Amino acid sequence: MSTAPADPMIDRLIDGRYQVRSRIARGGMATVYLATDLRLERRVAIKIMHGHLADDNTFKTRFVQEARSAARLAHPNVVNVFDQGQDADMAYLVMEYLPGITLRDLLKDYKKLTPEQTVDIMDAVLSGLAAAHKAGIVHRDLKPENVLLADDGRIKLGDFGLARAASANTATGQALLGTIAYLSPELVTRGVADARSDIYAVGIMMYEMLTGEQPYVGEAPMQIAYQHANDEVPAPSSRNPAVPASLDELVLWATRRDPEERPRDARELLDRLREAEPELRASHLPITTQATMVLPSAMAAAAVPTAETSVLGAAPVVTAVPPSDDEPDDDASVLAASAARRKRRGYWILALVLLLAGLAGGTGWYFGAGPGAYASVPTVSAKMSPEEATAALEDAGFIVDPATRTDPEIPKGQVAGTDPAGGESARRGSTVTLYVSEGPQMLDVPDVVGVPLDEARSQLAAFTLLDPVKQFSAEIENGSVIAALDAEGAPLPSPYPERGDVTLVVSVGAVPPVEGTPAAEAEAKLKDAGLVVKYKEPVFSDTVAKDSVVTADWLDDPMRPGSTVELTVSKGQDLVAVPDIVGKNWTEAKQLLTDAGFALDYNVLADIAPDAFVVSKVTPEAGQNAKRGSTVTVNFQGF
Repeated sequence: MSTAPADPMIDRLIDGRYQVRSRIARGGMATVYLATDLRLERRVAIKIMHGHLADDNTFKTRFVQEARSAARLAHPNVVNVFDQGQDADMAYLVMEYLPGITLRDLLKDYKKLTPEQTVDIMDAVLSGLAAAHKAGIVHRDLKPENVLLADDGRIKLGDFGLARAASANTATGQALLGTIAYLSPELVTRGVADARSDIYAVGIMMYEMLTGEQPYVGEAPMQIAYQHANDEVPAPSSRNPAVPASLDELVLWATRRDPEERPRDARELLDRLREAEPELRASHLPITTQATMVLPSAMAAAAVPTAETSVLGAAPVVTAVPPSDDEPDDDASVLAASAARRKRRGYWILALVLLLAGLAGGTGWYFGAGPGAYASVPTVSAKMSPEEATAALEDAGFIVDPATRTDPEIPKGQVAGTDPAGGESARRGSTVTLYVSEGPQMLDVPDVVGVPLDEARSQLAAFTLLDPVKQFSAEIENGSVIAALDAEGAPLPSPYPERGDVTLVVSVGAVPPVEGTPAAEAEAKLKDAGLVVKYKEPVFSDTVAKDSVVTADWLDDPMRPGSTVELTVSKGQDLVAVPDIVGKNWTEAKQLLTDAGFALDYNVLADIAPDAFVVSKVTPEAGQNAKRGSTVTVNFQGF
């Protein structure tokens, strides 16, 4: 049974700071991961652009634009952007992590929402969008997937990947990068977008939330785009009769085909939504009735108003009640009885006040100082032992869950942080995970020999790459890796610690061949290659022309820029003039030929009586140049 390959980004350290933990979502432009900011010890969401888009400047620009657009907004309904950067060829964006679901997930589960739920969500969406419009930013990609519903109830607007300044409203072909179901007519027909285009997308989202479906469907995207451009969005109540008229009006106003007839920005639509909100909520409250009390017959004849009963909008009516045998008959008695009733009622009120105060005080104690209170998680450090960190957390009222994790900087066995991080708030009695370092993660090392330098750097991004060392090589082409060395200068082992020091040895090509080259030309070539040139004593050569290089000797192995090459230069052939020995006896002639360095070919009888033998002929002839060490033939008179 086959299994899906593991995501290579999991457990990777980005830019020496963000430890990737798990994948959250994947889109057409980037993948979002849950990561830990090791510097601030907090969880973040890190958005990493797909590798195949790294060489596309358009996508890179859009990716950076998202960071800049979101960073300009400081609003509780907009996802915060903390950081943006590039690690090797990998562009990334760091955002706050919001555990929860998207509006799309909610619609998948519930199909459609109630008017009250729709109003609550759209109030938050429009608040964040109003802040963007006020800052001059058009979102351009509003859809349920970009509305985040956090577990703690917060609602935030994210993904400003297509955002741009409101004044830059010409979109050309990039306009259709947004989801087709939410594109405004002007984006479809003219590629032009401004704040009113966002309003149109909001209107489509409201329609979908109230009815459980989008207003336009089709088998092909162009069919849907055609309907956006040529049809008016129907009222939601035509699909769901339970939709109030006021929400019908808001949806129809937001989705007018002519942008001039829509709200000018999110603030205007938000104000209208809030104006209609009290009426919407009042019209959907459950019907309640007051309890009915049957008065005793003695009281039915005439009612005496008390402080507990009053009629608003009318003057109080007092009806005289005739005295009975059970009631006092004088004014003093009536007043005394009334005072007694007020006193008894006062006791009940006092008791109720004390009870409520007790409940309030107990609740305040529980959540303010008791077990339900929030407290700051103590900050622990690598200087503390795990036992000391556990004691500090338990003293603060937390339950400690020990765990381990790899850390490129903190040695094995030392405290590596907590979750939640130190300084964050958590309820007393809740569990805090205490991490103890396992040391750097041991990673498999890819084979980069023969790989171009930039590609090798990308493959080894999890390690600390020191300045590369250049080296001459006749086997590895210029610019490619000859070897990868560890911190001791030995071949890099596998596995190797995460962020461990790595030195790449990079080829600069072969040492220039200079044998047979004129000495001046050879020296220039070698110096241009970064080598030092020295000379040895020149030699005679039968094969190499005078003043050309006979040998080039390397003094270092391996050869690197700055190494020394020793050159031996030719003095040409070693030629000697044959001495004139004709007419001389063999004793004198032999001495002259031997001193000149020649080998001799002669009648050996001459050595018996050298003074008796006289030279008659020499070959080569006297005065001719011959190579030193070559053979000279001698003939004698009479022989």
